[in-house]
Amino acid sequence: MPARDIFHSTVKAALQHAGWEITHDPYQITYEDVKVAIDLGAEAMLGAEREGQKIAVEIKGFLSGSFIYDFHAALGQYINYRRIMLRTEPDRKLYLAVPLDAYKEYFVQPFYQETIQEERLNLIVFDPVQNHISVWIP
Repeated sequence: MPARDIFHSTVKAALQHAGWEITHDPYQITYEDVKVAIDLGAEAMLGAEREGQKIAVEIKGFLSGSFIYDFHAALGQYINYRRIMLRTEPDRKLYLAVPLDAYKEYFVQPFYQETIQEERLNLIVFDPVQNHISVWIP
């Protein structure tokens, strides 16, 4: 089993508080000979806007000391997971969960904003202090 990010339980609790049922922890997918484990799989149980929607969430803390290194790793992982999900479960939407402080410091910069747009990254910005989801993008 892959190592869990330090914020795993924070994001899991924040999703549950927002009305998501955690259906997989981790969400394991196999496509041909490739096996991956995305941190969480969830389904919205409440709210007209999201009811029945399925998501997969990869959680990243960006704590290594090199944000660009962490970003490259997260982006590559996200792209690979998205490709596999398009072939195995196209109705499930992939999100990258990032802490609020990393989002405010880095993700708002033009380079990262362009990358988010061009690579069609879906983000969940979570506040690890308040234990809630601050922003969904998109």
